[in-house]
Amino acid sequence: MSRAARHRPLPHPPDEGLLSRPSARELSARLPDALRPHVRPATELPRPADASRDDALPTSIPAVDRLLGGGLAHGTVLEIVGRGSCGRLSVVLAALAVVTRTGEPAALVDRGGHLDPRAAAAAGVALERVLWVRPTRLHEAVTAAEMLVSTGFPLVTVDLGLPPIRGRATTAAWLRLARACADRQAVVLVASPYRVSGCAAAAVLCAGRGRGRWVGSAPGPRLLEGLAASWSSARRRGHHAQERATTALWVPAVWTETRSDHIDAEEVRHVEAL
Repeated sequence: MSRAARHRPLPHPPDEGLLSRPSARELSARLPDALRPHVRPATELPRPADASRDDALPTSIPAVDRLLGGGLAHGTVLEIVGRGSCGRLSVVLAALAVVTRTGEPAALVDRGGHLDPRAAAAAGVALERVLWVRPTRLHEAVTAAEMLVSTGFPLVTVDLGLPPIRGRATTAAWLRLARACADRQAVVLVASPYRVSGCAAAAVLCAGRGRGRWVGSAPGPRLLEGLAASWSSARRRGHHAQERATTALWVPAVWTETRSDHIDAEEVRHVEAL
């Protein structure tokens, strides 16, 4: 064997997702006969006649929408980053509620298994229009998100749960996901305890840890009124980053009196989803 042959670099192995990922037709063929007639691609689901992909998709949380320039931009991957009790899952549920209330289908890729269907329904999510996928590793979550975008879901949310995140996804996998979003004009919203999408995300929002807001004082009992968290824009393609905003999530039915010192009193109240 020549010296050149001995030092020739070995080719990189093909991406596991490309080799093992079945097509939509193959997945349909694996379904039980009784179930197959009732399963339809997302592209065949009825959509409202006035549905438009030209404008950003608002989350209904003003602080988040301001940092994103109006909401979730179609054709992009967006990432929200923060530790526990910062409101990450609340933003995910708010986006799902906005989409499903208009009659559109949506998907939740729930790696952490943290979704509480009752809390989601209370937040306004139409559960009958949500596909709930529960992978266990990061590369499975990214592959599932790409498949869902390719089948026609206008919104795919990916909740990666609490650290540590098991597995890894290559930069190429994230870029394929971003390309699929651009081709389909879909939105992929990734909620993660730390940044994972690299350069594929068009915008990244970072949240500080939520701070409790309490009602009452000693020696009497104190009740949790809600949580407030500071959000900042770490990355927004085509714009200056480092913008900041504050969002507040209030406990329902505990404090109903209007107070002038509330931060963003119009914020969506999704404290069950924290």
